Amino acid sequence: MKYLLDTHILIWLLFEPSKLSGMVRTIVTNRRDNQVYVSAVSFWEISIKIRSGKIGLDDLRPDDLPKICLESGFEIIPLTNLETSSYYQLTADYHKDPFDRLLIWQAIKANYIFISDDENVRKYGSEGLRVIS
Repeated sequence: MKYLLDTHILIWLLFEPSKLSGMVRTIVTNRRDNQVYVSAVSFWEISIKIRSGKIGLDDLRPDDLPKICLESGFEIIPLTNLETSSYYQLTADYHKDPFDRLLIWQAIKANYIFISDDENVRKYGSEGLRVIS
């Protein structure tokens, strides 16, 4: 199966793994059956939130995260031209956060299962999003 991590799930994986459900921990550690992706959108979101003081990464910098993700066995995906140009097709407006909306759209377009603990994200099932938490 192919999974895309929501940004807060990535942060929990790296800094607060006890917040993750047992199912999510199983998915991210079972590399034989699962491919786990981190979007460049998440790095952008983290970088902006670090700059604004909304989150902290202990002694890490945002530009350390791609290497850490790769070393952890995650694949990093870019935001593509097709995803940005077709974004207008995400008509449901359940979530106001533009980062979350981009991640949702990436998951829908690539047919990934989105791993998120955000209740607003679940509402996008009507748009074709598959979500687990």
